[in-house]
Amino acid sequence: MSERLQPGDVAPDFTLPDADGNEVSLSAHKGRKVIVYFYPAALTPGCTKQACDFTDNLSLLADAGYDVLGISPDAPEKLGKFREKENLKVTLLADPDKKVLDAYGAYGEKTNYGKTYLGVIRSTIIVDEQGKVERALYNVRATGHVAKIIKDLGI
Repeated sequence: MSERLQPGDVAPDFTLPDADGNEVSLSAHKGRKVIVYFYPAALTPGCTKQACDFTDNLSLLADAGYDVLGISPDAPEKLGKFREKENLKVTLLADPDKKVLDAYGAYGEKTNYGKTYLGVIRSTIIVDEQGKVERALYNVRATGHVAKIIKDLGI
């Protein structure tokens, strides 16, 4: 379990496959702001709501200079099914070995119904144009989170 990122930290670079198996790197987005969000599992109700909210607001975020990358431990094939089923426009990335989740502090101990286990901590990291962490939000809620980000960023 790694440390959570703080504003001012250099965002760990990564290269992960997208839903089509194409490699996507954080460094390829240098010069633009990037919203990197981590979610537990494709095709689940909360994660679907969150991905749909990002898709619905994608043009607003893009016009304000933000790219959006969603990362989960799902395989690229499952991400492809998720994208097709929900008509998602957000770039979804696969991190099955959880290396990026861990590097961002988005994988660790969780408690649910009194049981403690290791899992994905729903998190959003906003990276500035220079690749530094602008905001690090952990244990976010799936519902209403995108609206809150838009409000907090003044978009």
